[in-house]
Amino acid sequence: MSDTLEQAIGQAQHRSTFARIANLQVFWVFIAAVLACLALSVMTDAFATERNLFNVSRNFAFVAIIAIGMTTVIASGGIDLSVGSTVVLSAMVISVLMEGGYPFWFSAVAALGVALLVGLINGVLIAYAGMPAFVITLGMLSAARSAAMVLSNNKMIWEFGPDHDLLLWIGGGSTFGLPHPLYVLVVLTVVMSVVYRWTRWGQYVFAIGSNEEAATLTGIAVKPIKVSIYMFSAFTAGLTGILMAGWLGSVTTNLGTAMELTVIAAAVIGGANLNGGEGTALGAVVGALLIEVIRNSLILLGISTFWQGMFIGTFIVIAVSFDRIRHARS
Repeated sequence: MSDTLEQAIGQAQHRSTFARIANLQVFWVFIAAVLACLALSVMTDAFATERNLFNVSRNFAFVAIIAIGMTTVIASGGIDLSVGSTVVLSAMVISVLMEGGYPFWFSAVAALGVALLVGLINGVLIAYAGMPAFVITLGMLSAARSAAMVLSNNKMIWEFGPDHDLLLWIGGGSTFGLPHPLYVLVVLTVVMSVVYRWTRWGQYVFAIGSNEEAATLTGIAVKPIKVSIYMFSAFTAGLTGILMAGWLGSVTTNLGTAMELTVIAAAVIGGANLNGGEGTALGAVVGALLIEVIRNSLILLGISTFWQGMFIGTFIVIAVSFDRIRHARS
């Protein structure tokens, strides 16, 4: 009798675990990405090639790195429309400094410092001045790109001084057959997964997004944490700008144009709730993967890239609808 009872309890726990997994949006997005990869492998000979998979993994890493920062912002109940411009500003800072003869590490620190300054300005105006995140980051989208144009005199930079080869190796090189941006993404995903789950800062981010007034009443320092959230988002964009400069081997002022839309799409598709309070680092990665697979499939199947926005927009609507249905059932 006891054995039967234990077996029944075990089966119930197994079903409960599966139900929880199946209720996660990231699970279904991951399944969709896997099915898309399998379908493309059958439909075209080019997808499963080593070169194409290398390109897919590198390209999606760029989006995923920023999507983790964007997920943090969305989970706190905000939005950051300035990440694409922060990418080009960071890339331009490191390019101009290295072209002027400064070493890579000094230039990289300066580029990240400028990106953090962008996040600091966003965060202070949003948290302390009480201005809408949409308005502030939209204004910064224009201001940061304008700053990049002024800094470079709106010209392309392709000479990076004495450490030219080092920058290209860091952003465009590979180790053990995997592109370096992918290693950066893996480290960032692991670190932020731990931060979200096990640190007070991570818990405060979701508490603010769930109910900012309640978070304030419980003694959480909401304003400083908000500033740090936007600084982290800008940091991920600045880091991506450095990596993209090395990958492309040149930097122009149109780098990162409309990238914020793709990043927001990756975060939302990966399970970040636009109302705040929900989101995971892994979800941002999976969402970015699905978007890159879609983009790659359009190219390989000979479909006009003009359709890319249509597919991404459709997936955003489906993801948000799925989230609404899931919350309604809960």
